[in-house]
Amino acid sequence: MKKLVAGLMLFAVLLPLAARAEVSEVRVPLGAGGFGFLPLHVMQKHNLIEKQTAKLGQTVKVNWSNIGGPAGMIDALLSGSADFISAGPPSFLILWDKTKGNASVKGVAAMSSMPMRLNTRAAHLKTIDDLKPGDKIAVTSVKSSIPSIVMQMYALGKYGKDQVFRFDPYTVSMNHADAAAAMLSGSGGVNAHFASAPLDQIETKNPAIRTIMNSDDVMGGSTTFTMISSTQKFHDQNPKVYAAFVAALIEAQDMIRNDKRAAAETLIESMGGGSKWSVDEMVAILSDPTTVYTTRPEHVMKYANFMHDIGSMKNKPASIEDLFFKGADVSAGN
Repeated sequence: MKKLVAGLMLFAVLLPLAARAEVSEVRVPLGAGGFGFLPLHVMQKHNLIEKQTAKLGQTVKVNWSNIGGPAGMIDALLSGSADFISAGPPSFLILWDKTKGNASVKGVAAMSSMPMRLNTRAAHLKTIDDLKPGDKIAVTSVKSSIPSIVMQMYALGKYGKDQVFRFDPYTVSMNHADAAAAMLSGSGGVNAHFASAPLDQIETKNPAIRTIMNSDDVMGGSTTFTMISSTQKFHDQNPKVYAAFVAALIEAQDMIRNDKRAAAETLIESMGGGSKWSVDEMVAILSDPTTVYTTRPEHVMKYANFMHDIGSMKNKPASIEDLFFKGADVSAGN
C-alpha cells in the first residue's frame, strides 16, 4: 500500500511537469521566396531559433520545409504539420476568419513591409483605368491576393461599392516567376503583372515595361507584405518556443538592417544562386526606404475592415489585438 501511495504521489508531481513539456521540433515552411521571406532564410542559415530557444533552457530541432504558396502552408498549419506559417495579410485574414472559435489562428508578428507594383508592357495602359477586354493581369491568387484586394480598394474609392470587383475579370492566377517570364518574353498570355521585389525591378529594366500602380499609394503608406501566424493551441502549449521564435525573427530583421550585403548573399543562396541577380542589385533593393523589416503590423486593420465590408470576411476584428497574439509591437501597430 505504501508503494502504491508513493507511486501515486510521484505521478501527481510529474503530471504537471509533463503537461508543461514543450515541443522538441518546430516545423516552419520557408514560404514563396524573395525579399518578403528573407528573415526566414536568415533564421535558418544562422540557427537563430535554436539559439534563442537554448537561452530559455529548451532544445529544439527546426524542420524547414519548402512549402511555398499560401494554400499549401495553410493546409500544413491546420493539419498540424507546420507550427508557424507566413503569408500576406489577405490570406491570413481569411484564415483568421474561418478558424475563429475552432483552430483559432492568429498573427504572431509582421515580417516585412514593401510595395507591390503593377507593371505592364501594353502601350494603351497608362493607368489601371485603361484596361479593356483581352488585357490580363497576373496575380498569385484571384480575389484574395494582396494585388486583388488593392485593386478592389482602388475600384471602391474611384467607382463606388457596386464596382468594387471591377478589375477582377482581368486577373489570372500565376506564380511570380512564370508571370515575370511571360512579361519579359511578351508571349505568355498576360500583358501586366502585379510584382514584388526583386521581380518588379527585373521587369522594369526592360524598356518595354513600366509601372502604372503602386500598392503603397493605394494603402496610404508602408504596408505589411508578409506576416507570421500560428494556432492558439501551439501558442498556449509552447510559451518558451513561441517566445524564442519571435526573438529569432527580431534578430533576423536586425541582421538584415545591419548587414545588407550579407543579407543579399543569403537571399541569392535561397534562390539557388541565380545569376539574374547580383549582390549589388539586391543591396540596392534592401537599401530602398520602402523595403522595411519590422514585427509591427502596418495597415493590417485597413485590409480587415475593407474585406469585412465587401463580404470577404464574416467576422470583423475590433482592434489589431483581436488579430494577433499579445506583443509590444502588435499594440503599436495598425
